[in-house]
Amino acid sequence: MIAIEFARTAWASATQVGGGLSYAPIAAPEPSGINTEGVVTFFASNIAPILLAVLGVIFIGRASRGEISKVLTSSAIAIVGLAFIAGAATLFFVGEYLIGLIFQ
Repeated sequence: MIAIEFARTAWASATQVGGGLSYAPIAAPEPSGINTEGVVTFFASNIAPILLAVLGVIFIGRASRGEISKVLTSSAIAIVGLAFIAGAATLFFVGEYLIGLIFQ
């Protein structure tokens, strides 16, 4: 009986204290955009080397089994893919330069 009364009193005190705090104005942080430069840097410095290492292991494994034609084909596809990625990055920066030049 005493324990139940103690629990009720403690609960009432806890809800009164919490209720008072819930009405305090809290400043919401200003929304911020996504740090795209940080994301690109993260992928370029962490993800890309891992993927290239995996490709290298696959190529070495195939070459050791004598599948040279598959290794050359896969290597050519990987090089063309890297060229497309580099071209897209170049066009991104050239496009940004042209837009800045036109809308000065």
